Amino acid sequence: MRRSASGAAPPPPGGTDSDPFPTGPAGPPRAAAEPIRTEFEFELPRGYVDESGTVHRHGAMRLATARDELLPLADLRVKENPAYLSVVLLGLVITRIGTVTDVHGGVVEKFFASDLAFLQDFYRRINAEGHTRAAVTCPECDSSFEVDLAGGRLGES
Repeated sequence: MRRSASGAAPPPPGGTDSDPFPTGPAGPPRAAAEPIRTEFEFELPRGYVDESGTVHRHGAMRLATARDELLPLADLRVKENPAYLSVVLLGLVITRIGTVTDVHGGVVEKFFASDLAFLQDFYRRINAEGHTRAAVTCPECDSSFEVDLAGGRLGES
């Protein structure tokens, strides 16, 4: 037991008002929690054409879970052809494409190659990097700048 020079009682468990990091059951003080963003909107470069010929360009993708990344590994299509992994994975994390809400591997198979490449990069950005911005260089003037891959148009805020 530690005593102060004045013989006062030891500080109460959990620290004192002057202790910035109390050690009691409450633990150290925490900053106000900011809500985590789990879904990101995007706009496809070409668009998904459904059975009726309607083109869908706007969609949303949620953050992947560990389960999302593990499930495709047990899929027979992926075992037979490892390149199919991204099709199955994107089918799990895309929540909607236009008015289509039942997105699965069969829908992703019908995407144009440019849209599939866009979505693979979009997936990597939101899950590994946590944002949808990309550094680009203008081929005409060689200026470097950032664009938001989520599909914002010039002049929109």
